Amino acid sequence: MTYYTIGVDISKAHLDAHMLPCGTARQFTNDPQGFRTLINWTAGRKIARIVFEPTGAYHRSFEEALSKARLPLAKVNPLQARRFAQARGTRAKTDRVDAEVLAHMGIALEPALYLAPSKILRNLKALHIARQALIKDRTAAKNRSKSIPHPLLKRQNANRLRQIERDLAAIEKEILTLIDGDKKMARTFQILCSIPGIAKITAAILLVEIPELGTLKAKAAASLAGLAPFSRDSGKWKGKRFIGAGRKFLREALYMPALVAMRFNSDMKTIYQRLTEAGKPAKVALTAIMRKLIILANALVKDNRIWQENMA
Repeated sequence: MTYYTIGVDISKAHLDAHMLPCGTARQFTNDPQGFRTLINWTAGRKIARIVFEPTGAYHRSFEEALSKARLPLAKVNPLQARRFAQARGTRAKTDRVDAEVLAHMGIALEPALYLAPSKILRNLKALHIARQALIKDRTAAKNRSKSIPHPLLKRQNANRLRQIERDLAAIEKEILTLIDGDKKMARTFQILCSIPGIAKITAAILLVEIPELGTLKAKAAASLAGLAPFSRDSGKWKGKRFIGAGRKFLREALYMPALVAMRFNSDMKTIYQRLTEAGKPAKVALTAIMRKLIILANALVKDNRIWQENMA
């Protein structure tokens, strides 16, 4: 039986699709009618995956419609797709060419299938992004307050700070309300909050940034957070180990919990002391604590267990 792979390049108005191995190319409108036509186009064929790149607001409705139709989606990093095109020697860059490249990439690399987020998860993500923006605004307003000379501007800046604090409180309350309204998510939230060092807001960020929590292997969880060290060795050169890539906001969310855990979580404190006494720099030891935290959280959610001492 032939399995088909489809690459879809998404723009504001159109969806350019390329199907392999038959090589058929078609264009659809980026609207509900276009989604239905594309879904009908796939009918009667065994689809291995539909490969696409995230394009902000333009891909969300497409993603939701095809997920509802139970079509296998694979969302790939645009930079990775571009480098794949360069490796193939494809220099042209048009919507039709990009769709063909994505189809070939789907066959060659077989990217992991992607499950579109639920409505509650999309709402949590939107609230999380809004909260991050407010925190940046608060930092900027606090910095401005140190150098504002005019009394009127000082009052306006103070009013702005108070409004930001009210908005943050409202967003955080709504985040917790949404989590509490979903039984499965509320249980995961309870497990995460049981780990010393992980507060409610951090637990909520973990739910948003790594919804796969509890379904991953330990190394995969660390890799998604960009906390899995990778080597740079070549020939006789033996370089240091580095961390990177992964989900930036997830990694940032684990920093403060790691600082708390290394002081107040007896298991993590023991690990931190062992590493520093062995000569590891404090930053390396702290990174190890961050990695331990995400691996521990993944294991607890997978086993549906509350944290207990001496589990690390």
